[in-house]
Amino acid sequence: MTREASPTKVLRYQQTLLYGQYTDQITDFAEKEAAKLLDTNQAQKNNERPLKRESQVEIKEERYSKCQDCARRIQKYVTRKLGEDWIFLVLLGLVMALVSWGMDYASAKSLQAYKWMYRELHPNVPLQYLVWVAYPLVLILFAAIFCHLVSPQAVGSGIPELKTIMRGVVLKEYLTLQAFVAKVVGLTAGLGSGMPVGKEGPFVHIASICAAVLSKFMSIFCGVYEHAFLWLPSLFQKVHRQLDLLVVACSVGVGCCFGALLGGVLFSIEVTSTYFAVRNYWRGFFAATFSAFIFRVLAVWNKDAVTITALFRTNFRMDFPFDLQELPAFAVIGICSGFLGAFFVYINRQVVLCIRRLTALSQFLTKYFLIYPGFITFLIASLTFPPGFGQFMAGELMPREAISSLFDNYTWAKYTGDPQILGKSAAWIHPKVSVFIIILLFFLMKFWMSVIATTMPIPCGGFMPVFVLGAAFGRLIGEIMASLFPEGILFDGIVYKILPGGYAVIGAAALTGAVSHTVSTAVICFELTGQISHILPMMVAVILANMVAQSLQPSLYDSIIQVKKLPYLPDLGWNHISKYNIFVEDIMVQDVKFVSSNCKYRDLQTLLQSTTVKTLPLVDSPETMILLGSVERSDLQALLQRHISPERRRCLKRQMQQKLAEAPYDGHSKGSGAMLPKLKHESFVYVDEDDDTDEKAEQPQPPSPSPSHPEEPNGPTNPLKQTPEILEPQQFSDSFQNLRQLFQQLLCPYSRRPETQSAVQVRDTESLAVAWREKGCDGNRVYYPEPFSIWPNDGHTYGHELRQCQWGTPSKEKGCDYCEGVYILLMSHLCSGIKASIMIESGHLFFPSK
Repeated sequence: MTREASPTKVLRYQQTLLYGQYTDQITDFAEKEAAKLLDTNQAQKNNERPLKRESQVEIKEERYSKCQDCARRIQKYVTRKLGEDWIFLVLLGLVMALVSWGMDYASAKSLQAYKWMYRELHPNVPLQYLVWVAYPLVLILFAAIFCHLVSPQAVGSGIPELKTIMRGVVLKEYLTLQAFVAKVVGLTAGLGSGMPVGKEGPFVHIASICAAVLSKFMSIFCGVYEHAFLWLPSLFQKVHRQLDLLVVACSVGVGCCFGALLGGVLFSIEVTSTYFAVRNYWRGFFAATFSAFIFRVLAVWNKDAVTITALFRTNFRMDFPFDLQELPAFAVIGICSGFLGAFFVYINRQVVLCIRRLTALSQFLTKYFLIYPGFITFLIASLTFPPGFGQFMAGELMPREAISSLFDNYTWAKYTGDPQILGKSAAWIHPKVSVFIIILLFFLMKFWMSVIATTMPIPCGGFMPVFVLGAAFGRLIGEIMASLFPEGILFDGIVYKILPGGYAVIGAAALTGAVSHTVSTAVICFELTGQISHILPMMVAVILANMVAQSLQPSLYDSIIQVKKLPYLPDLGWNHISKYNIFVEDIMVQDVKFVSSNCKYRDLQTLLQSTTVKTLPLVDSPETMILLGSVERSDLQALLQRHISPERRRCLKRQMQQKLAEAPYDGHSKGSGAMLPKLKHESFVYVDEDDDTDEKAEQPQPPSPSPSHPEEPNGPTNPLKQTPEILEPQQFSDSFQNLRQLFQQLLCPYSRRPETQSAVQVRDTESLAVAWREKGCDGNRVYYPEPFSIWPNDGHTYGHELRQCQWGTPSKEKGCDYCEGVYILLMSHLCSGIKASIMIESGHLFFPSK
């Protein structure tokens, strides 16, 4: 049986009534075949190893063979029952939960130290300002220096680069251990400084690096699937497996960042994947669930929380959280959030592009890379200083404190009691400024601060700053609604008060959805607050915000891709449905410039002068147009430079002169078998053989030598036609002597060389010379065949008056080098058996042009 039919034989195919069936399972067959392959590879490795002494082999078998066999059996059984994916996902979730908790713990302690130093210096305002500004400045500069030295790829969010990788692009040094260390250390310092930077984007990058590193160590758990998780040696040797791992890593990154496992999986699918494989769904949920569970358990163990609960827990009433009369207000939040999200993306992109347009400023900031983050940190810290302008915008609140206070159930506009009872929310109440002004100033100031802070060269994300902005905008609308309806909304005889905190949650979900172009932010908000009381208005606001934002600007991650010019093909927007009817033939270039396998150097030169593309297709011939491959433009330019440059021609002339000097021919044979040296003619063109006249065969003629400027390259030349017959020197000795005498008498009248030969009788008439001249004349220049491009027709005798000739400079003492060059050319044609004709009139030498 053939090799193709072997699986059928092994699987024992049987024909039944309706369909055939295999009696053996294909999975068992695959495992057996994989085991055979591993055994074969192991046997080959053992054969390559040096043989050991028999005593050593016997001792090893006696002591360890049974233990190893038992351990191997147990390992195979465990991996077969549990599967390699479970082990990998558990390890990935555990590592990411530990990293997330460690970063949160370190950043929280840093912020506590920041606040403690500020409070301890309370009587002294200048020292408070110094600490308030210097502390974040030191941390931000440290993060910038650390990333610059360890791994510059760790700068930024990470989601744009991950989207590009999942499209099949290999980004160098992006998923390495150095990038992991730089990302973790830099992000911890950035979060601990209190600047408006996020954690979600960088954590997706960190999770991807963890997946890449862990996959290299999974071979110890893999039985017959030894290389299922290895990324060898190229990053995408097994593309489908790497994409599965990256999708799972994105889910874990978002899940353990906020403790939102459902929203993390959905968010990762929306942000990073164009086409999501359903087989990865359970992997993402399993890893995100395990990671979020460990993350919250560690928080309880550290006494940061009493039990496993939501990160920003709210206490909205569940029986009647909102009324139908409030739906227009929720719709207004969604529409306004769409415009604000598009404006945020636009300003963020323009800040970077504006700095790039100013070349001097860009070069200065690139050379002194600490100035930009230092200036931004100093500006933000100075404006948020609590005793200064920060008292009018709740500047003393850190990002997480601001979110917790904005989700508060109290209505600040109507509160008249002691502000200290409100706890952290007391920062929003000022005795001389309305709460509406404070929230509005907070939103406006944090808006542009978040825009420029996310452009600093440190690991930072944009999800959490935008989340804070959305919560502030929603809270502002909620406070306005509470003022418009101070008594609440009457329904079924019961008055229900408006909850501004619910508006804040809806605003946070809507604005983050507008910036990221995702709907899963609503699910993330449900998990962050622990309540789904506002699920309907939240979905309405998020969908409206997405509709507006997608019609105006790309998402924040796609905008960063455009700014960084990453090789990523964007998706068509919802308002570009008509573009789906455009086919490839409608936009393709039909007049394609190509190189054929039988083209000439002249064709190559014309092609390179008519196009500027870097790569040209190579076809078999212009008739068949069979694609053979592609050729780089630089290679074609080097080829032309090597074959048809003036230096090449001068080199060939020197070679021919050298060969003629070594083997001169004076008309007498040195032996019966004497032969002229073989000359190369690859850079000269030829005159077609005239088969009708035999008289011109006695007077061979080369193509017209016409001087060209040394800097102007000549056109491509055709290979010289050669006859299969090899002429003996005696057969054309008289022709050589006549030609030498002809050039020396007519073209070099000032030469000192002795005249030993008689003049050659010219058989051509004057009328024929005039006809040839008119045929090749174009204005005041006569064009002749290659390699001589132009010969001026100005009445001069260029046999001895030629200047700057590529064959040499004329000299009355030594004779005309130009004539020597023409003589060598004519002799090379005669050596190849090619007939030519010349005409001489009034001391001029004319060559007929083609």
